[in-house]
Amino acid sequence: MLGIIGAMDVEVAAVKSKIESKNTVTVAGIEFVSGTICGKEVCAAQCSPGKVNAALCTQIMIDRFSPEKIINIGVACSLSDEVVIKDIVVADEVCQYDFDTSPVDGVKGLILDGTVKIATDKTLSKKVADAAKLLGNSVHCGCIATGDTFIASQALKDSVRSEFGAICGEMEGGSIGHVCYVNKVPFAVLRSISDGGNADSQIDYPTFKNIAADISSAVILKVLSD
Repeated sequence: MLGIIGAMDVEVAAVKSKIESKNTVTVAGIEFVSGTICGKEVCAAQCSPGKVNAALCTQIMIDRFSPEKIINIGVACSLSDEVVIKDIVVADEVCQYDFDTSPVDGVKGLILDGTVKIATDKTLSKKVADAAKLLGNSVHCGCIATGDTFIASQALKDSVRSEFGAICGEMEGGSIGHVCYVNKVPFAVLRSISDGGNADSQIDYPTFKNIAADISSAVILKVLSD
């Protein structure tokens, strides 16, 4: 079974609509829809924005549905001049930029076992990136940075990029990766860019979030169809 997690309804609605032989279960207020797409077993859930919501959803999905792999889909802001609105980013690693114990250990983003960045599954990530390219998207691979803040200032954007070498920022992928890592579940993170993570984000995000979400949904459906 493939687990699919998105933060907002707009990010997972298209996937849920394609599920056949649906079975819906609600746990801790989260709706998990399982069934098949193109003959492949899937479970899709909307976790709601933020790291705790994402981690909660991921652990429940692992415990209740035992997915072999998990893909986190959705939208994000660009942290790189080379990554623009409507581009695709597929993570090769994820981090949590607002996890900060540096006053005692000197390392920002250190989450556990000396780990700052968690690597995604190479095979699954390549499959996602290849599907995005086949659909004609401009695809970038790199570090995705996660935090409980909507990045909408040049100062924060520059800080996250310089400290972690991240090319896009969002609010769930790092915590989903964290949960998958400790549970030994292979994972991938797919993001479609909705804004530039700067002062214009408050205008760009509402304008492009639906378009960006549609792009990421199309990619996951392409992955399932192959």
